[in-house]
Amino acid sequence: MYAAVRAVIAFALRCFYRIERAGPALPDGPVLLVGNHPNALVDPALLMTVCARPLTFLAKEPIFRMPVLGALVRSLGALPVVRAQDDPGRMRENAEALSAAARGLAAGRAVAIFPEGRSHSEPALATLKTGAARLALQSGVAVRIVPVGLTYAEKERFRSVVRVELGPALEVTPGAPEPEQVRALTDRIAAALGRLTLQLAAWEDLPLIEAADALYVLATAAPARDPGRQRLFARGLALLRAEEPARAEALSAEVLAFQRRLALGRADASDLGLHYRPWTVLRFALRNLVALALGLPVAALGVLLFGLPVVAARLAIRAARIAPDMVATVKLLAALILGPPYVAALAVAAGVWLGPPWAAAVAAGALPLALFTRRFLARRAEAIRDARLFLVLGNRSARKRQLLAEARALAARVTALAEEVLPRLEASNSPSGIR
Repeated sequence: MYAAVRAVIAFALRCFYRIERAGPALPDGPVLLVGNHPNALVDPALLMTVCARPLTFLAKEPIFRMPVLGALVRSLGALPVVRAQDDPGRMRENAEALSAAARGLAAGRAVAIFPEGRSHSEPALATLKTGAARLALQSGVAVRIVPVGLTYAEKERFRSVVRVELGPALEVTPGAPEPEQVRALTDRIAAALGRLTLQLAAWEDLPLIEAADALYVLATAAPARDPGRQRLFARGLALLRAEEPARAEALSAEVLAFQRRLALGRADASDLGLHYRPWTVLRFALRNLVALALGLPVAALGVLLFGLPVVAARLAIRAARIAPDMVATVKLLAALILGPPYVAALAVAAGVWLGPPWAAAVAAGALPLALFTRRFLARRAEAIRDARLFLVLGNRSARKRQLLAEARALAARVTALAEEVLPRLEASNSPSGIR
């Protein structure tokens, strides 16, 4: 049952997201995975997708009472955890759930838990609950705690990137879960998760971090959008604000002002380093003309068949004011639960109007058509952006030369600051450096 559900979930997630996995393989023996929790039921589904070993999840108890979902999580062997906000009078039931999880660890299984205790869309980790530490200590065996950082580029958006990064395991020897030991281990888990997640003071800092990172890439030719480097920038910003707030404020204002100017042309600093060669531009134009000629009729059919339910789902989500950390979960569940009946209805209609062969064709081709249509539209949107950049920032554009000169001067200041702060960040046990 677990393997079958995992296959379906992995397929759905890889259709919805572009998943990047980083870090070491999951070790054998008793393992406790601890992850941050920004995206509701998508987070455990991602862990299932990237981990070959079967996982036993500890999940909030209300899920077990939901139609369909309750049966699903029970079939996966998940264990219910009662939170204080759900029912304070039932908190003692958690002892049995933790005991069952501890027995699973003692038997050499892999258990997964989200120690923040709730899904949220805040820019930093919430205060961790102590359940993970107590579970590891009371298992009676040596346990490896593996921190997992989940970083979504745009968690509500189809085909956006999500990075699943497994950090170095924390070795834990069994012992009595005394308050001091529990608190110390919880702090170790929090520190390990903090090194794998983008810790921001506020979401308003994210454009600043991304703009500074793009300037750094322009100045150093480093790989673009490196998550580890962006985490270092976030930590460096917090350090600079604490020690030199005036300097931090001045440089931040300059970086954001420059980024706002670039945003008028829907560009960032890394785009200023692009050099357009005639053959590259010609190949780009020919490729997109061929894609339009061959793919547009097929994509138009996909929009005709699936446009209405997609738009209706978006409007329903907006009208229901669903929390940001639940939007992706709702979209995926709607596709998995409502998608098959909708395709069946299309197949029946095709069979009635056109005959049984058309019904079979619709049933077999609906999913490939939907995926092709979404990919085609996304690729054409990217092509339009690239064409706009070429028109605004062509090789001989005076505006590009002016922006590039300003960007290089600003990038030099950002790079100098990064090189000044980096040794101190590495001294605080950061597992990855600026590359």
